[in-house]
Amino acid sequence: MKKPLAGATVLAILTGVSAIPVTAQEIQGPIVPQPGVPIQQAPEQARIKARVTLVTTPVTVRDPGGKLIESLDADNFQVIENGQVQKILNFEVGGQSLSFVVVVETSSRLESLLPQLQRAGILISEQILGPGAEGAVIGFDDSIHVLQPFTRQRDSIDVAFKNLALGYSTVRLFDGMSRGIELLRERRLPADPTRPQGRRVMLVLSEALDTGSGTKLGDVLRQAQLANVTIYSVGLSTTRAELGKKPQDDIMSPPPPLPGPPGLPQQPGIASGPTDGVDLLGLARLVVEHARSAETRQALELGAVATGGAYFSTYKKNTLQRVLDEIGGELHAQYSLSYSPTDPDSVGFHTIEVRLVPAANRRLEVRARPGYYIAPE
Repeated sequence: MKKPLAGATVLAILTGVSAIPVTAQEIQGPIVPQPGVPIQQAPEQARIKARVTLVTTPVTVRDPGGKLIESLDADNFQVIENGQVQKILNFEVGGQSLSFVVVVETSSRLESLLPQLQRAGILISEQILGPGAEGAVIGFDDSIHVLQPFTRQRDSIDVAFKNLALGYSTVRLFDGMSRGIELLRERRLPADPTRPQGRRVMLVLSEALDTGSGTKLGDVLRQAQLANVTIYSVGLSTTRAELGKKPQDDIMSPPPPLPGPPGLPQQPGIASGPTDGVDLLGLARLVVEHARSAETRQALELGAVATGGAYFSTYKKNTLQRVLDEIGGELHAQYSLSYSPTDPDSVGFHTIEVRLVPAANRRLEVRARPGYYIAPE
């Protein structure tokens, strides 16, 4: 599935200053212009802009019962940016190359969950990373650790998780996410900027908590949107372990299922839409546009909503294994749509809407990235 190269408009001002070469002995005060000699002016400011050349959005389609749909083709999709229909230039289903980063909390707060996390590597290797995929692992507590650089050796991902060790109680969640996006941004850059790079996906395994990051959530989500990173997140919690429940039964928080987007049948453990009366999509846009943070208990949900991914909570029998299996199934069934925007220099938030055509397909439910942000000059 081809991913976008949604770049930001960047303004660089280069100011040249002309000077007359002199020696130290010659400097005796201000240089007085000579009569009849025109004063040389500084050159005009030069502006360099990086245009948005290609935008890609991953698209997940499900039937009313929640089953993934993989049989559609490019003619069944319509992409609209800021109200304008866009021409789809690239279209793929499932098989596009995958760069996958797992960002996992390693703070001492998760001591009771460590055995379960150490066994997560084999699940990721088997359920998510297919042939040709590359993966990396980042741990975070009071600092950020690249536990496994990008590798196509799936056993190395398993080993990185088996060797997880806990550090301090500080949780630099946003800094860890930012580092993951940085690693992904360096992957699979095409020689031709009009061609999309491989898919970039980040999985966050963490508490909904940030206690020491220098990076704001809004900056993280901007980076993700501009680097075409899709964020999947799973909220960890020690609540049940602290209450004496065996951690292997359920290592996640047990809140009730959160509702999905309007019209999307609720699936156990998946939340992508408004929760607790909060419009997560609107909040995500606000956080991105103003480069600010938000309630940390919603940070994982906002990351997913802002990038077209999904947030998972587990409860009862919805274990980590089932969550990772769900994520793997979705990634291998996603569509990837790329287009060159008709208004690439417009600053602000660019909304993206993906529709299905003909009308007979509109009973199906679509999830895609809601847009991307271009900072003003």
